[in-house]
Amino acid sequence: MTLRQDKVAEVLRVLGSEFLSRVSNRTSLITITRADVSRDMKKATLYVTVYPETEEENALNFVKRNRSDLRDYVKPKLSMKSIPFFDFVIDEGEKNRQHLDELSHDL
Repeated sequence: MTLRQDKVAEVLRVLGSEFLSRVSNRTSLITITRADVSRDMKKATLYVTVYPETEEENALNFVKRNRSDLRDYVKPKLSMKSIPFFDFVIDEGEKNRQHLDELSHDL
């Protein structure tokens, strides 16, 4: 990613986290771990982790339902020509890292 993509991705991660902390229903902890932005800045993928893991599907459905509200929240705070379309996915890399931590503690 370019420097501009990195900066936009970080701003989107922070704004997405702020938004989720405001609208979350508090039945699970949803954390945005990172964000990726496409080269043309029209798509942004936000990677989330959910605790407890049993609520992942519900949490993912919740954040996807609130995509348009997130765009409305980000629009006045981000000075870009067009606001990217948001997609949310579970951060499998973070889940794998946590699993490796658990295994290393068991040893």
